[in-house]
Amino acid sequence: MSIFESFFKSRDKPKNHSGDSVGGGRFFPFGRTWSGKSVTERTAMQITAVYACVRIIAETVASLPLHVYEYTESGKEKVYNHPLYRVLHDVPNDEMNSFVMREVMMNHLLLWGNSYSQIIRNGKGEVTALYPLLPEKMEVDRGSDGNIYYTYTSDNQGTFVFKNDEVFHVVGLGFDGLIGHSHIAMCKNAIGLSIAAEEYGSSFFSNSGTPSGVLEHPGVLNDPKKLRDSWTEAYGGSGNAHKIAVLEEGVKFTPISINPAEAQFLETRKFQVNEICRIFRVPPHMVADLEKSSFNNIEQQSLDFVTNTIRPWLVRIEQTIFQQLLTEDEQQKYFAKFNVDGLLRGAFQSRMQGVFNRHTERLYVSERCARIGGYEPYPR
Repeated sequence: MSIFESFFKSRDKPKNHSGDSVGGGRFFPFGRTWSGKSVTERTAMQITAVYACVRIIAETVASLPLHVYEYTESGKEKVYNHPLYRVLHDVPNDEMNSFVMREVMMNHLLLWGNSYSQIIRNGKGEVTALYPLLPEKMEVDRGSDGNIYYTYTSDNQGTFVFKNDEVFHVVGLGFDGLIGHSHIAMCKNAIGLSIAAEEYGSSFFSNSGTPSGVLEHPGVLNDPKKLRDSWTEAYGGSGNAHKIAVLEEGVKFTPISINPAEAQFLETRKFQVNEICRIFRVPPHMVADLEKSSFNNIEQQSLDFVTNTIRPWLVRIEQTIFQQLLTEDEQQKYFAKFNVDGLLRGAFQSRMQGVFNRHTERLYVSERCARIGGYEPYPR
């Protein structure tokens, strides 16, 4: 190997795992958790807190207007006649509108960490349509030529290999910047605990809301299974709750399970809601957990949601649009941007007070500078 070949090696293939210095190269797939429950993107969505967080973020991003702008001497202005404007703002393809398209895209990002869409271009190279692709059927690899290729396996039409410029790929948080990792896979143990707690509660109430126990008989039973089945049929299930048990032949029922209160069942379920909100960075009051919310702090929490939760997703999408859907020549004068003014309407009083304070400050500084003969830093 020559000295030049040793310097210019091909880049590594995209991998969705940590490096050796962080996690020993271990993968973070969906699957079995410490609680014993299997967690996938679909089982996770059966947890109400996960479903609520994903729905809130996806619907919020999908509802924001997305425009294509052109740089002008006075600032910027919308470019309604650009082919990409209709794709992003109105109709991305023949099967769905812009809201549904972005809602699906955010759903994929929040559950899998990646959003893939097939790019359809016309003869001029302009983007005319975007079709979402399921992340679970996509495999990203680097070819021998150093370029990224996307292999998509369809249920009915076989396998397709897309070039890098044929797929609109929004990458979530990841280890190599080429593939994002999943919130669900990385935090599957916390979600698995929620599934286990919910299953325990369902099992508890299906058993008449009473703990399991032992049927003690003073003698020897020839068919203990028959006694157990008859007990379950007569007193098991929520429909048989509070029925009076009749025990014959000296049979005695002795509970052996711990009380749900002693196991802090309700506290565990309540904590897991906050744990899942922490994963998605959603304020608890937005998933109907108002325990620590009040009229004084809900507005600030909502603004914090826009700033620290929604805004990073918007910037991620905007920059991906700029990088992958605009040509190099178009990047000199066009860009895409979300309009978040509608989300900030709740802070109208605070914004008006801020405008008033800045205006008062300018008047004070200008008058003081005039008195001492100095310069005026703010134009009137």
